[in-house]
Amino acid sequence: MEYENAFRVFFAAKSQNEGLARIMTAAFLSQYDPTLSEITDVKTAVSEAVTNAIIHGYENKTGEVELFCGYSEGKIYIEVADQGMGIADTNQAREPLFTSKPELERSGMGFTIMETSMEGIRVASKQGAGTRIFMEQTSTTE
Repeated sequence: MEYENAFRVFFAAKSQNEGLARIMTAAFLSQYDPTLSEITDVKTAVSEAVTNAIIHGYENKTGEVELFCGYSEGKIYIEVADQGMGIADTNQAREPLFTSKPELERSGMGFTIMETSMEGIRVASKQGAGTRIFMEQTSTTE
């Protein structure tokens, strides 16, 4: 796909960088005159995806998170990826309240929140090789 505009960044898989990902995404979106609700939804989805990459992908080990944002024909495309552990069963991971880290008092709502915040979400994962989450949202301002 050819994008009208796009960026791709890599950052350390550290919890303090989740806010950085949200800010970069919001700044990118602001060019397209989104509604406050659109910005909030996309920032929420990005936050959940990045947090999942850090906590579940790397389990607090060293690694990188990749964030891609692209815009084309009134639609934003977002990818969040890690090269961590991967997900054994993506269908199970997407079930509300499922968590692989109950000892961390995780809610198990990450994918549900992403799916509620965005129009489309797809997950590609391979154990031992990482996970890539693809999300998209149509702008109501177009």
